[in-house]
Parts: sequence; C-alpha cells; structure tokens
Amino acid sequence: MIEVLIVDDHQLMRQGLRQILEDTDDIVAADEAQDGQQAIEKVRARHFDLVLLDVAMPGMDGLDAIHMLRQEQPDLSVLVLTMYPEEQYAVRFLKAGAAGYLTKDSASEELITAIRKIAQGGRYVTISLAEKLVQYLGVDSSRPAHEVLSDREYQVMRMIASGQTNSEIAAELSLSVKTVSTYRTRILTKLGLRNNAEIMQYAVREGLV
Repeated sequence: MIEVLIVDDHQLMRQGLRQILEDTDDIVAADEAQDGQQAIEKVRARHFDLVLLDVAMPGMDGLDAIHMLRQEQPDLSVLVLTMYPEEQYAVRFLKAGAAGYLTKDSASEELITAIRKIAQGGRYVTISLAEKLVQYLGVDSSRPAHEVLSDREYQVMRMIASGQTNSEIAAELSLSVKTVSTYRTRILTKLGLRNNAEIMQYAVREGLV
C-alpha cells in the first residue's frame, strides 16, 4: 500500500482527497495535517510514502514546509496539489525538491496516476508544465525578472502585491518588520521597481496574483 499524508488547511478538501484515495486498492490516506508544522510533526512520528501538500496554508507555507520535510526525510516524496496555476509556483517547488505539481482542478484519475508514478520513484508533471520547464531550462530562453528572486523574496513580493503591509507580512511569516523591509528593498532593486504600487502592477502583469 502507498501510505499518503494529506496536508491541507481545509477540512473539506482533506475529506474529499481521502475519499478519492479510498476508492483505490493500492493507496491509503494514512494521516492528515492542517498545516506545515503539523505535517513535520507527523513525518517525525512515522513513515509515509508520499506527502500530498498544499501551497497556501497559515503559518508555514508550502515552500517552507517542503524544505523542512526534505530535511527531516531526504528521500520523502512530495506531490504539490494547489489552487495556484503552474506559472506561479511550479518551477520553484520542483527546484525545492517536489516530485510533482498538480492544480486542484485536475481530474481525480490524474491525481491517482501522479501518486502511483511518484511512489515508484518517478516524477510527475503535466504536458503544459513540461513545456514550461523546457522553456525555463533553455539556454537562450527569456526568463521573467522575478525568477531572480529567492523563494522568500518571491513570497514577500506576492504578499506585498496582494496589499499586505510590512507588519502583516511580518506577523504571518514570523519575521521582524525590519527583515520584511529588507526583503522589500531587495525586491525593488532586483526588479528595478520604485515602490509597492509598481510591485502590484508588475505582479498583475505577470499573472502572479
């Protein structure tokens, strides 16, 4: 049996995923977690073959969670399942160590196929994501400016673009306001922008929010 840990902050989503897995004869929803920190605690307590991970969760977000999970168990397979489209996060999660990336509007059959392939040691990406990866890895490809941002800078940039203040971002990410301000300065410098309004305009133009 492929033992899966479902990590999502919405109970209805966890229940729905559990039902999908229970309809198979070789995959079982072994446990659930409602956020990244709880997922890490679950992984420390027992073995799972695969973690089904959401991106946007309270406290520790998906990118932080995957880094921590990989530190706990380097061989642990992670399949990202999120509402965010591929162009926003997929490459970053795959670079961070995820074995696959699916959006929540994917068919249940595709989810099962992805879990089975990853559990056998493979990776799973959609055809459209594979095309994006080829373009991203191309030597002469023209990459968007935000690709130069670190994962944390990218995260803060999207939060600024969503209208959150430095104080709100600091509270959500458990950082100091000064640290968030430093990230903001780096973002402005790397993207060649002048203020939060231009960050918002850039994010909207690039389809990041």
